[in-house]
Amino acid sequence: MWRPGFAFVDRRRALLHGRHRAFCIYSVHHRGTPERPGLVLGLRDGGATLGIAYAVEAKAWPNTYAYLLEREQPTETYVERRVQVKLTDGTNPGVKVAALCFLSDRNHAQWAGGLKPEAQARLIAGARGLSGRNIDYLRDLVDHLRDEGARDRGLEALLKAVMALEGEASA
Repeated sequence: MWRPGFAFVDRRRALLHGRHRAFCIYSVHHRGTPERPGLVLGLRDGGATLGIAYAVEAKAWPNTYAYLLEREQPTETYVERRVQVKLTDGTNPGVKVAALCFLSDRNHAQWAGGLKPEAQARLIAGARGLSGRNIDYLRDLVDHLRDEGARDRGLEALLKAVMALEGEASA
């Protein structure tokens, strides 16, 4: 949401029905290693998720798509889908648009969907991958959701638990 990594012509809040944000993917690349996995987000079945929809110029789409595949699919843990999202801000809120989305693959070996929050905290605490510390990923998520007006108290509690395991003072 907060670091798209590609050029865009419009950025709008959007609501995806039928999926919710969850730490349900073992990370063996970006936020962990095969020897010491971390956890990253996926979009699980059920609920709804507030996120961001980015509009990209047609001529930039091939390069943007290639970038997204490289970033989001290093171990092919997600299923690529075109979904309908409802725009929630700007002009014409409520309009539905098509969006590319990477959804959690429950059949992938890295699926971690059944973990309780305590187990999630233990995996995130101390994990580090090519993109940095797992706790930083969680902290950035919590901070940016707050900035977007989409606080998630469950993720805030998870961050507090991870901070305690890592010996950090609570924010």
